[in-house]
Amino acid sequence: MIFETVVVGQLGVNCFILGCEETKEGIVVDPGADAERVLAAVKKSGLAIKYVLNTHGHFDHVGGNRRLLEATGAKLLIHEADVYFLSRAAEVATAYGLKTENSPKPDALLEDGMVVTFGSLQLQVLHTPGHTPGGCCLYLESEGKVITGDTLFADGVGRTDFPGSSHEALIEGIRNKLFTLPESTLVYPGHGPSSTIGHEKSNNPYVRGI
Repeated sequence: MIFETVVVGQLGVNCFILGCEETKEGIVVDPGADAERVLAAVKKSGLAIKYVLNTHGHFDHVGGNRRLLEATGAKLLIHEADVYFLSRAAEVATAYGLKTENSPKPDALLEDGMVVTFGSLQLQVLHTPGHTPGGCCLYLESEGKVITGDTLFADGVGRTDFPGSSHEALIEGIRNKLFTLPESTLVYPGHGPSSTIGHEKSNNPYVRGI
């Protein structure tokens, strides 16, 4: 498969471009900013983008949605519990001294357990609330990869000091949805370097021993 990371925005969000090499059908996950750079990478890959997915609704992950959707004709997917963030992205970014734009409304909603298909590839949605109410991880079982958004980082976890966040829910999701995956599964978080499920189970100081 095609799997490319483009680090975007002042907060260093990992935007992922995934595609089927046979059909050249693809998706973009979390185009938080720098839409023209993301689109240049898409063009270079030769992919036709079917969906734009947001792992959650925070402004640094959704700021490039509009431009990506307009340029590719893709459909936007996000969990229902995070839809309200989309129309507030610019306002919230301003509170942090940053700039972005609001996102269009989604075309469809992510649900726990649903399968998103692009080309010959299938991606399973794992609803892992805690960082946000609608936070989701995206599991590519055939490739041994999971995109964890801001739920699980290399040696870290997502912040839970925001309104609507829950540390208990975050840890429960990591324990029941992520740490049950094969230990060899590669973890691709929303910020920072990749890891593996096995490494995080043994070494992540926030969830070790759970």
